[in-house]
Amino acid sequence: MSRPRSEEGATGDVPADEGEYAEAAEVVGTGAAERLARDTVYRLLSTRARSHAELLRALRRHGIDADTAHAVLDRFVAAGLVDDAAFATEWVRSRHRERGLGRRALEEELRGKGIDGDTVRAALDSVDTDAEVERARQLVRRRAGGMTAVEPRTRARRLLAMLARKGYGRALAYRVVREELESAGASLEELSEDTEPDP
Repeated sequence: MSRPRSEEGATGDVPADEGEYAEAAEVVGTGAAERLARDTVYRLLSTRARSHAELLRALRRHGIDADTAHAVLDRFVAAGLVDDAAFATEWVRSRHRERGLGRRALEEELRGKGIDGDTVRAALDSVDTDAEVERARQLVRRRAGGMTAVEPRTRARRLLAMLARKGYGRALAYRVVREELESAGASLEELSEDTEPDP
């Protein structure tokens, strides 16, 4: 079965003559190419879960032709070993908890891994708004603790920039920074949502 050219380009495919397995696949035939593809997928999955698109790109980089790569990956999907929805949900959960990433950063990471928009939205829905606010508070408290000698407005800009880099929305970031700094005794009367975060 031939795949549409646009589908191959969208997943970062490379020509079959590039890659370490291309020559071997030509010499020993399709069965060997499928074995090499299967072994490559098993090896990649043994280190961490991966999206379908990540695996497809890796197979193409290794010189596995598109039809063989898709056929092998289809079998992994059917066996439940490759599941973009489960991958996205787990990715969001772990990156939010361990790295403190907000929705925007998580969405960008998932799209970079080739996860489709509907699956990304479903995974992001698993992030509870209260949990996101609490995680932002934890990040601000931890960072603000080492900034007590810094002028409050500068401290606020730096904290806003940190939350922006972590992918938190502007309104949530301003609310959390204002509340946390005011609870620590800082006066932030002139801090508004027009205040630009430090780069």
